[in-house]
Amino acid sequence: MRKKSGYPAIEDHGVIGNMHTAALVALDGTIDFMCFPKFDSPTIFGSLLDKDKGGYFGITPEMKDVNVKQIYIPGTAVLITRFFSEDGIVEITDYMPVIEDSCFTFNAIVRKVKAIRGNIKFKMQCKPRFGYAKVKHTAERMEDGIHFSTKDNGQSTVRLSSTVDMTLREHDAYASFTLEEGKKSLFVLETAKDGDLSQFKSIEEYGIANYFATIKYWRDWLKQSNYQGRWQEIIHRSAITLKLMTSMQYGSTVAAITFGLPEEIGGDRNWDYRFTWIRDAAFSMYAFLKLGFKDEAKAFLDWIITQDKDRDLHLLYRVDGTSEMEEQDLTHLEGYKQSKPVRIGNEANNQLQLDIYGELLDTIYIYNKMYKPITYELWEIIVKEIAQVEKRWNEPDHGIWEIRNEKHEFLHSRLMCWVAIDRAIKIGQDRSFPYDAERWHNLRNDIYKDIYENFWNDDIKAWVQYKDGKKTSDRMDASALLMPLVHFITPDEPRWEDTMKELDEKLRIDVLVYRYLNDEGIDGLGGEEGTFTMCSFWYIEVLAKMGRVDEAVENFEKMLSYGNHLGLFAEQISKKGEHLGNFPQAFTHLGLISAALELNKQIGRQTESLKKPS
Repeated sequence: MRKKSGYPAIEDHGVIGNMHTAALVALDGTIDFMCFPKFDSPTIFGSLLDKDKGGYFGITPEMKDVNVKQIYIPGTAVLITRFFSEDGIVEITDYMPVIEDSCFTFNAIVRKVKAIRGNIKFKMQCKPRFGYAKVKHTAERMEDGIHFSTKDNGQSTVRLSSTVDMTLREHDAYASFTLEEGKKSLFVLETAKDGDLSQFKSIEEYGIANYFATIKYWRDWLKQSNYQGRWQEIIHRSAITLKLMTSMQYGSTVAAITFGLPEEIGGDRNWDYRFTWIRDAAFSMYAFLKLGFKDEAKAFLDWIITQDKDRDLHLLYRVDGTSEMEEQDLTHLEGYKQSKPVRIGNEANNQLQLDIYGELLDTIYIYNKMYKPITYELWEIIVKEIAQVEKRWNEPDHGIWEIRNEKHEFLHSRLMCWVAIDRAIKIGQDRSFPYDAERWHNLRNDIYKDIYENFWNDDIKAWVQYKDGKKTSDRMDASALLMPLVHFITPDEPRWEDTMKELDEKLRIDVLVYRYLNDEGIDGLGGEEGTFTMCSFWYIEVLAKMGRVDEAVENFEKMLSYGNHLGLFAEQISKKGEHLGNFPQAFTHLGLISAALELNKQIGRQTESLKKPS
């Protein structure tokens, strides 16, 4: 089983899910992270955050000198982990069935174990730890498997079924079994309800009909993609990863599967990302729309209408649309590689971040332009949001990076206020909706002039991170890369070219880009962090827009090499090339998709120009 010393690398995982929750499967065959029954529910397996207390579900072949490879079945979220040795070859297939017409509380993990070559001995341990490993449980053998129950609710919570004999020891499940060459066994961990024996007729059904139905679901979903350019496999993998973070029940999308994974090993930058940030979700829907996945965007906007109709727009929400998420430290957990504290909830919910209006309205603009006209009901919400922009656009806030120190007038926040009013005007003109045209145009002009003139630092020749009143800082921020991406300026603008040079010098190391330098403690936190992977993809996209296409392609392909063995990315890359932060992260994958789309557009333009007669 898993060694007591050390933790697997963050990047040494694949992710499986069913759009209600998700689980991480390590290269050693251990499920070491899963929240249950929803993305933002307490963990049932959390050994990635405490190897001794967190709980896990491990299946290990007893083989010597093992080499391991992990792949997805192409076009699906079905994960295969293969073990190779002189003794034989073993294959563990992990997936979560996707059942669209089921009740939204049903979840299952299916683990299919097969001896490809040789007669192989296995050990299985299923050690759930409920309520962030704080809630005690009991286990009881019943006719349909082992039921793990908690005293909190007095009823069965999950049931483990298997085709091999299992034993109970201290309320955990164990099995030792041998598979002859060519034989397989099944383990199914699923939601259990009183009087409900199983969602399916038998465990064998999981291994046959349900397995192929899950593959079919993913491949049918992927057929909607209109992406025809280079790097199709990695783009589709990123799309599937974003889909895995999108709630089938609500239409909301989480920023990452995990919480508490550190941005610095041994540091305290350990946040909970299992919530729906308006910013992250809007960017995700932008990526879905651009790739042709329009149902996800519609479901998200329906969710937004529900949340925003009778109350102000919040920065972030729980998956179900509620907004209570008090930040707490789980002091009983040691943290990934002793990185404490392990936090749940997120204090950023109480911050002012004015950029969210721009990100949301930019997505609605794309939806209205590329998919279908928005409703007047949604337009009324837009008008309400523009009133907030008009009222607050020149206030200091905490910014896109959720600075926990003092507020500033951040460039990115101001830029997104401009985007909000610009996109609202364009939607209103396109649909002939009623709005105060003169007032809105004047507002857009005022914000533009403030950005262009007052965020420019003439000493360093760049647009900078923030200004307070008329005092302009000299600090660079990678979020400035969005200025040409949101069409605030053209990429051949002299001031932009100067800003790009300053970003190159201050924040970039080859293709890796820091979001900002914290040498003066601007974010109010100690320690360092890695380069921010999403910013690297922004940088590549800007290169493409500037006509530096060959350079952009080279950098894009170098960035892909920083992904893990499955093409998945965490939030950051360390100095040692390790993944840091929560995993996988939506921001990174949507940045990858957006950069690839721009690259393919520019490559297409180059190709067409070569075809024209001279």
